Amino acid sequence: MSSHEAWSLVCRLFAGGTPVFRGALSPTEISACATLAPAIKATVVNRTFTLCPYCQLHNGQIVGGGNGGQNCQCPDCGPIPLAPEDRAAIMLDENWLRSRLRMALDIESRDGVTDLSDGVWRLGDARREPVLLSRSLMRLWADPSIFDRIRVPGAGIRVIAPRAAQMRGVPFPTGIEWLPLEERFTSYGGGIVHLKAGLAPEPSTDADPRIPVHGPFSADFKWVTLDSWPHGPIECTDGQAAVFKALWTFKAVKTVGIRVMRRAGLSSGKPNDLFKVKQRHKGRPEYEGPLHAYRALVESNKREGTYWMPCAGGAAGLP
Repeated sequence: MSSHEAWSLVCRLFAGGTPVFRGALSPTEISACATLAPAIKATVVNRTFTLCPYCQLHNGQIVGGGNGGQNCQCPDCGPIPLAPEDRAAIMLDENWLRSRLRMALDIESRDGVTDLSDGVWRLGDARREPVLLSRSLMRLWADPSIFDRIRVPGAGIRVIAPRAAQMRGVPFPTGIEWLPLEERFTSYGGGIVHLKAGLAPEPSTDADPRIPVHGPFSADFKWVTLDSWPHGPIECTDGQAAVFKALWTFKAVKTVGIRVMRRAGLSSGKPNDLFKVKQRHKGRPEYEGPLHAYRALVESNKREGTYWMPCAGGAAGLP
């Protein structure tokens, strides 16, 4: 999962301004949700209608089903039983976006965010220039008086907004600089980086080591980020990290346990041996977390003695 793909999801959610069904996300976007854990939050789109879990093309009314369950009354597919995950939806934490953009532009903390109108915010001043964040360029074109309300004598104005479809030329007159959200910023190290025109972000020396790099795993496999774990990133021991890394390198191919452990550099014969929780540690998140990650990510066939990690199916090679 690249930072570009994760940032594309942030931009899409911000431009839309509404929740999105998880079922409507691509596999790449679902992976990006784990990478963007602090920026993405779960929500409910509608308690009356939902996206059909069968065709994923139409919204259907939610009606009662058999055994106390619920159905989606799809106009094409008819009544389709609903599972809890079929109504799951996500949305962007826009407070996260605004605060990280302020940090990326070195806006002074004493400057608060001002809600100017529906979908337009004043983030503060960067180098004495007012900075606007807008959900779309159209909102500013429709009400140019917004610029007069924040203008500072002798200073320009910076506008952060997504690129408009089929837009040509420069959207604003001289004195107003447009920073396309998709192109001039990106997610990096748990925050947002401001890109100079045509340049890539410089590596951060204080990037969060827990940030997912290999699917849900950090660069060294010592941290695992899962939506199903409520206590934040899961910290693994060196041995547990070695097992996860070894399974990742097999790219979802079923492999006998002894071979997995040999690649991990460990003497134990079974990968799950490293994740067992002793009785005195039961219920403690620091011990239960790695076991939860193992159960969520690793599949096994006890009869064959094989193990594999489905999420590693598209894994890139490791050095």
